[in-house]
Amino acid sequence: MTAKQTIEAGKAILGIEFGSTRIKAVLIDEENKPIAQGSHEWENQLVDGLWTYSVEAIWYGLQDCYADLRANVRKAYDTEIEILAAIGVSAMMHGYMAFNKEEKILVPFRTWRNTNTGRAAAELSQLFNYNIPLRWSISHLYQAILDNEEHVGDINFLTTLAGFIHWQITGQRVLGIGDASGMIPIDPETKQYSAEMVEKFDKLIAPKGYSWKLLDILPSVLSAGESAGFLTEEGAKRLDISGHLKPGIPVCPPEGDAGTGMVATNAVKQRTGNVSAGTSSFSMIVLEKDLSKPYEMIDMVTTPDGSLVAMVHCNNCTSDLNAWVNLFKEYQQLLGVPVDMNEVYGKLYNNALNGDADCGGLISYNYISGEPVTGLEEGRPLFVRSANDRFNLANFMRAHLYASVGVLKIGNDILFKEENVKVDRITGHGGLFKTKGVGQRILAAAIDSPISVMETAGEGGPWGMALLGAYLVNNPEKLSLPDFLDKVVFAGNTGVEIAPTAEDVAGFNKYIESYKACLGIEQAAVKCKK
Repeated sequence: MTAKQTIEAGKAILGIEFGSTRIKAVLIDEENKPIAQGSHEWENQLVDGLWTYSVEAIWYGLQDCYADLRANVRKAYDTEIEILAAIGVSAMMHGYMAFNKEEKILVPFRTWRNTNTGRAAAELSQLFNYNIPLRWSISHLYQAILDNEEHVGDINFLTTLAGFIHWQITGQRVLGIGDASGMIPIDPETKQYSAEMVEKFDKLIAPKGYSWKLLDILPSVLSAGESAGFLTEEGAKRLDISGHLKPGIPVCPPEGDAGTGMVATNAVKQRTGNVSAGTSSFSMIVLEKDLSKPYEMIDMVTTPDGSLVAMVHCNNCTSDLNAWVNLFKEYQQLLGVPVDMNEVYGKLYNNALNGDADCGGLISYNYISGEPVTGLEEGRPLFVRSANDRFNLANFMRAHLYASVGVLKIGNDILFKEENVKVDRITGHGGLFKTKGVGQRILAAAIDSPISVMETAGEGGPWGMALLGAYLVNNPEKLSLPDFLDKVVFAGNTGVEIAPTAEDVAGFNKYIESYKACLGIEQAAVKCKK
């Protein structure tokens, strides 16, 4: 079928993802290739000291994104979307959306960026003997309880952003297992919320006398490939305000952006992993067995089919690096030289590879915001050098590239050096890898492992979500999710691999030791308010 015939026959599949700065929709054909896209730019708001997106902004963004997709389909194929084979919705993970029995939101959506949950996360981590991050839904819930917030007694349903959208378009209070694992830990045997931890939490809050217990208010957990409901008539109207989209379309379990990143990079099989490196960064390593003990800087989540994943999440990645590149752009404009940003990035990044493997002693701290992995509640971007360091452009740029994955290295060193985790393949995706070969080489040196980059990785999370839709409806042989991706979607394509050199690894190790030794400079800068 042509793309137009696929759309008109109702064989196309829609994946939608709510990212931090962009909502994106991807339409794929029966061969799992993108045939149309739509997007909507948006930004979070700081309201009463908490980062949020309003419910109005959520719906407007979704509808505008879908309208953009429709417009692009009409322009490219002169046809209208009326029926689809499947739909899937994903979003930035964790956070807190609490509703009463009238389905009204009780407090503004609290996103993953909020760090007001420190006491709750610490107490729950001790209670569960399991690392509970600040951004997890259970941390937000318990912090609201500790703060005696009045709304808690009225909670009828607690979910994530992806779970909210799915509920509103299908009527089903469910969540994909990957996203659910960021609400409260999942038992890898039962593939449901940990019964032991649920019981401990219920006992902990029993003196409060709420009318609910934890499982009463959480969404049901589903694995990839399980039915999660169908688009309702009301849901179709909410998604497509033009009224063309018909109800009855199967909708797959809603997922988090970490899960869709794993799918988009074919990294859901045990002993595989992926690194997403953009505004923030995170690595996801699919484990063969549980870690020997909990680590504060490693989050335990799952793949969309329930395998255990060690996640290192870093708040900062390329933002400070981009700011420095923009400084060079301004200098170029000052000289009256036409600016091509791809060329600017390409020249600066490639020149960095001519620098010393240890950056000549230069250090960069790219902390636009706080960084939990290194214990910083706030951030101050800093560039640090001594008079005797080898200060030149190549080392300067190399130091900032190293900084973009420095915190990621600190977390992954625990997995590879202390826990002796084995990995056969790690795939990189995101803005850091746009300049061919450079980000790959830097990351390979950082974690001392070969790094692959695939052309399709640029399609990102919404494509991964669409693939989960395909797994629901286009899997007659009932393959496992890893086999479906290996055999049907990627068909042997493992991308282009770059292995680390001994010199680069030794240089990065020397850099990171200086980086850790000098963290006191960053801490002092944070204390010095401006």
